[in-house]
Amino acid sequence: MAISKPVLFLGAGAALIVVVAISGQDRESSASSPTGCQVVVTADVLNARDLPGGQKIVGKYVKDAKIDAQPVVENGFRKIAEGKWVSAEFARPVEGSKCGP
Repeated sequence: MAISKPVLFLGAGAALIVVVAISGQDRESSASSPTGCQVVVTADVLNARDLPGGQKIVGKYVKDAKIDAQPVVENGFRKIAEGKWVSAEFARPVEGSKCGP
């Protein structure tokens, strides 16, 4: 069974559009973060603290939440924002993000 050229070109064009759309989504997700660093929460509930290893809880994140972060890790804690730190063990950088260590 032979495939006509117009059908072949349409199929190739559709495949190209899908590939471009998927790769564009990856760029969007890391570009949507002001720092280029985005993490996903791997714990059921992840507490944000005021200092790396601090006692005061200033926020909570649920499993699979994607959050913007800073490319800064101190003593096993990743900086999320000014005055917000989470355990780096439970905040895995999203693929393609520029989160540093």
